[in-house]
Amino acid sequence: MKIDGHTHTELCPHGNHDRVEKMILKAIKLGFTDYCLTEHAPLPLNFKEQFAGNLSGLKTAALTFNQVDEYLKLAEDMKAKFAGKINISIGFEVDYLQGFEEEIRNFLDEYGPYTEQNILSVHYMPGLKQQFYGIDYDPIEFATGFGPWLEMPDALYGKYFTQIKNSLLADLGQYSPIRIGHMSLIKKYQDYFGLDSNWDEENLKQIKEILDLIKEQGRQLDFNTAGLRKPYCNDFYPGKTIINLALEREIPLVFGSDAHSLEEVGAAWHFYDDYLN
Repeated sequence: MKIDGHTHTELCPHGNHDRVEKMILKAIKLGFTDYCLTEHAPLPLNFKEQFAGNLSGLKTAALTFNQVDEYLKLAEDMKAKFAGKINISIGFEVDYLQGFEEEIRNFLDEYGPYTEQNILSVHYMPGLKQQFYGIDYDPIEFATGFGPWLEMPDALYGKYFTQIKNSLLADLGQYSPIRIGHMSLIKKYQDYFGLDSNWDEENLKQIKEILDLIKEQGRQLDFNTAGLRKPYCNDFYPGKTIINLALEREIPLVFGSDAHSLEEVGAAWHFYDDYLN
């Protein structure tokens, strides 16, 4: 099986709107047998009240609730069109947001029955004055929201891993996503800010606790190559240390190009394949 387990569609407001049909055709040409559609699920309606980052970024972060049915129809159409050529699964990339667990669970209760593979990710976390900021929109928002921690990156990383752990412990219902997305996304701007590329002992302890939970809960880890394409990251998510610890625990690792365009479909598959083999 050759799977791309993390992809997006033309409905993604921050992609370049390449048609998913062409993206799937490219995946077939590259020899993929399985292709997971994991479009960004809508953010809770009242999240905006606790968000202090760039509103333009918030507006383009995810589907709107009015687009959910359109996305599911598009996904079902692709599944039928390519039946027998490639196995397409339908899912969402769901944001974990501390304090919004009930809203997330309600969304999954309603739409989870129509999905097969979902991803749980952290793109936002509390920063200054406990308001939410995006960790991957741009360096300006990152510095605005998390500036006090830039001189002590270990504490910044610890805040992020606390959110990852909380996502695993949250009651998100029977359709809680099986796969944890890009577990080191906090390092997207590591080169821009000159952040330490290593985890300290306290963060390593948190990482091991998180991986033990992933193993215990029977979840998977996203081996996400998007960071290799980011000019201030230059590493894959979640990086060598976390992947090696996951391998020790025999946690399933699922390749994800995190493609938002035709060009990105299957990107760095050989990096993943060579790393594990």
